[in-house]
Amino acid sequence: MAKKHTEAVVTQPVEKSEALADKLLTGEAFSQRNRNILLGVLAAVVLVVGGLVGFNYYKGIKDQEAQSVLFPAVYHFESDSLNKALKGDGANEGLVDVADQYGMTKAGNLAKFYAGTAYLKQGKFDEAIEYLKDFESSDFLVQARAYALLGDAYMEKNQLGEAVNYYEKAADYKPNEYFTPSYLMKLALAQELNKDNGAAIQTYEKVIKNYPASAEAINAKKYKSKLEGSAGQ
Repeated sequence: MAKKHTEAVVTQPVEKSEALADKLLTGEAFSQRNRNILLGVLAAVVLVVGGLVGFNYYKGIKDQEAQSVLFPAVYHFESDSLNKALKGDGANEGLVDVADQYGMTKAGNLAKFYAGTAYLKQGKFDEAIEYLKDFESSDFLVQARAYALLGDAYMEKNQLGEAVNYYEKAADYKPNEYFTPSYLMKLALAQELNKDNGAAIQTYEKVIKNYPASAEAINAKKYKSKLEGSAGQ
């Protein structure tokens, strides 16, 4: 029995050297192929990271440049010299140029807000809407203010549905006791003019309930009572 077992083991076929060589070559090719892919991926990552670092560095330089250019335009804006603020004073660029040339920077983005506000003051509502819509900020005061100004521009154009939409955005964006009550009052007025008295009553109630210490709460009570009285007639 032991002999038979030994023979059985000895007579097992042995893989040919050519087949082993083929397998080794195939495995080496597979490793080489994947190595090339890995190196390609690593190179792509390095390029992306390097590009981001370079872009952020460039963006930082451009933002510093934009801030220095923006300063004179803001000075004219604060002085109510709106044409100089928007178009420049001959020696310095205006808000429009800063917004267009440096729009990707923080200063360029802020120039859009100032430009939109200046156009609104001039009664150029379409231009105001264009720049204010292009403005974005995580600052709870400025972004909400931009929404409210958009509401004002649409109110002036008698596009009440859009006015309601942007006043709602202003009121809902990071609510606070300092500015939200005034945005809600604007919203309620737009809702009234849009013949949606039910929504206006709810908005006035929100002022009364959520901001009872605000100056707007007194008028909110008065206007709410007036609307409810009209609805009861």
